[in-house]
Amino acid sequence: MNEVRYIYPEAAEILRVEETWLRRHIKKLPHSKKGRVVTFSSADLDAIDAQFHHSPTSGPLVTAGPTSGGVHPLASLRPLPGRGSLRRA
Repeated sequence: MNEVRYIYPEAAEILRVEETWLRRHIKKLPHSKKGRVVTFSSADLDAIDAQFHHSPTSGPLVTAGPTSGGVHPLASLRPLPGRGSLRRA
């Protein structure tokens, strides 16, 4: 059972987070601890990544895909009016 184990700096690099972030959130993250040594397995890192993965639940990107007529799903969006047009004294 020679699974690769990662220490804080290595795990932080793989997850692309700061090492201090891992240390601050360690109580909520999957890990192994032997004495004072904290390590992360590949499965732990996958679980951490999944735990903080966010997907849109509403809006045009949820159903984005091929549309009929070749119209882009965001084509109906228009910019907000400029600030100058809101000020009428």
